[in-house]
Amino acid sequence: MMGEFKFRKGEISRALPYRRAYKDVKQSYLNRIRWAVGLFYFSMGLCFATWASRIPDIKTTLGLSEADLGTILFAIPLGQLCIMPFSGRLATKYGSHRTAVLGLSFYVLSLIGLGLGSEKWQLLVALFFFGVFSNLTNISINTQGIYTEGLFRRPVMSAFHGAWSTAGFTGAITGIGMIALKLSPLMHFVIVAIVLWIVILFNYKHLVKAKQPPLQPKKKFFTKPDTVLLWLGVMSFCCMLSEGIMFDWSGVYFKDVVQAPGALVVLGYASFMVMMALGRFLGDRFIRRLGRKRVLQISGCMITTGLLLAVALPYLITSTLAFMMVGLGVSSVVPIIYSIAGRRPGIAPGIALQTVSSVSFLGFMIGPPAIGYIAHATSLRISFAIIAVFGVTIALLVTKVKAIAEA
Repeated sequence: MMGEFKFRKGEISRALPYRRAYKDVKQSYLNRIRWAVGLFYFSMGLCFATWASRIPDIKTTLGLSEADLGTILFAIPLGQLCIMPFSGRLATKYGSHRTAVLGLSFYVLSLIGLGLGSEKWQLLVALFFFGVFSNLTNISINTQGIYTEGLFRRPVMSAFHGAWSTAGFTGAITGIGMIALKLSPLMHFVIVAIVLWIVILFNYKHLVKAKQPPLQPKKKFFTKPDTVLLWLGVMSFCCMLSEGIMFDWSGVYFKDVVQAPGALVVLGYASFMVMMALGRFLGDRFIRRLGRKRVLQISGCMITTGLLLAVALPYLITSTLAFMMVGLGVSSVVPIIYSIAGRRPGIAPGIALQTVSSVSFLGFMIGPPAIGYIAHATSLRISFAIIAVFGVTIALLVTKVKAIAEA
């Protein structure tokens, strides 16, 4: 659907319980809500980026080998997997505005726990809880993003994800500054935690108050998922698989394949991140003009084209341009899919996001290791070429999902 964002007939009954409460609210307060939700996205991204910026220091302090670190880092996805079946249900039952505050507060607290770990097992336990509260926060805040988009009746989800991407840069730059000041990871984490708790304190009252009413009879814990949500999850899986390898393997590709000199090995990752953030801030505008279906098709083709360009012409300039193209390609896919899933008639947004993220999360888990295995058996260029197939898969699946065609 081009132009103004509207709820379809089957979605109105689900939107009314909270939209009625905001019917007479001034535009200035709606903008305040949008800022509050955006700052929660930013805080979630900054929390993770802060931890990521100090991984090398913690590795050295605890005397971890690469194998030790790899094993310990697996605690994060393990924690996410353990809470994943419950995150959407908690957000639905108690209200995402409550679980977002609770989840982010404990996410920040677990960040401090990472700095307190002085033994391998302590870091392992802290990372497990870091993963638990990461997933609870992710589902809750994205549910808030869906509700906020409903209040504005136009796409805003992509910009929210842009705030998360911006936090990645902020966390990296802050980390460099903290290292330059020779502050320990613990002091670094405490300072960031205080800032984030202040953000929570001044913004939690402005989250969308929407406790989802029961729309259907209570079902058993394990039920057959909605088919449309599963297909949306597959599309998100393809995107997050591509995104995951860019996070973990772009630097290696520039070093080993492109053979970029010195500090230019980070150029691939930096170009990808910059364009992904830019694409997310511009994504809502393109969605309004072209529609979600067209944007998803273009995005999928850009992912494939970018990866194949880097494979065919593995030189500094061409690979940088290729990684920029991939960044633009992946930028809007997940926000669009989350937005469509969250408006699925008869299903609470939190539950819908839980279903989609359960499938797509596998992309982050199996993508980077799969690249390593394929590269070991063949080459890194061939592994990137294989991953390129997932981009065009997104474009092809768009026509299969009726909910996208109607969006």
